[in-house]
Amino acid sequence: MQIQKPTLVNVIAWTTLTSGIVNLIWGLGASATALATVIGIFCVPIAILPTVLGVFEIIYAAKLLSNPPQTVQPSTTIAILEIVCVVTGNVFAMVVGILSLVFYNDQIVRDYFARLNGTLPPVPTPDTPPAPMAEPIPYPLEEVTPDQEPSLPEPETPEIPEKPKRSRKVAKE
Repeated sequence: MQIQKPTLVNVIAWTTLTSGIVNLIWGLGASATALATVIGIFCVPIAILPTVLGVFEIIYAAKLLSNPPQTVQPSTTIAILEIVCVVTGNVFAMVVGILSLVFYNDQIVRDYFARLNGTLPPVPTPDTPPAPMAEPIPYPLEEVTPDQEPSLPEPETPEIPEKPKRSRKVAKE
């Protein structure tokens, strides 16, 4: 039985794929720019990070877009790293990361990933009959006669103690 993919999952997949392509181009451009200066050579490891993230984004988006869907968990790590890409000046990846985190918290998306990974039972479609219900096991009931009924003790009303009388102090003149 195929699980219907929600629209928000498709949005996550397509925006992650687009962000991956943008990050590849952004990272290669930043690395080339960094290699052009002497100080930039020391910044190359930071400039390469969008390129590496772009590769992971494309792989993750391909798993989300595959048909039949592959078992995959929601990747909040990729979304957080997309937000961190603002350090390299890539605002588009930051927006995609924020949207992905918001969409991952949607109940429909959570249920989809849970069903996809086998932690929730699949939702029956109209063409599949519902699973048969198990018959309840009858337990014999014991008869209780009035003389066997447990009697509840009568609640006691607490006595309110009298308020102690205070002596008056005379003011000195």
